[in-house]
Amino acid sequence: MHIKVLGPGCKKCHETEKIVREAVAEAGSDATVEYVTDIAEIARHGIFSTPAVIVDGKTKCAGKVPSRNDVKGWLGK
Repeated sequence: MHIKVLGPGCKKCHETEKIVREAVAEAGSDATVEYVTDIAEIARHGIFSTPAVIVDGKTKCAGKVPSRNDVKGWLGK
């Protein structure tokens, strides 16, 4: 599983990355987490509101910070 956290580096984007990494660790998942700050790459994903989370190519959240439970649900845990 590959998870991308997309955002330019704002406080909410860093908070989202932290929540995603913590949820992955708590779930015991071997998912890879990548933090993407490149605006061109973010736009290529069709994201216009950050922070955003993409799991295996599918947008799960955009424009808000997800809860830890949301992330665990995306992990199937």
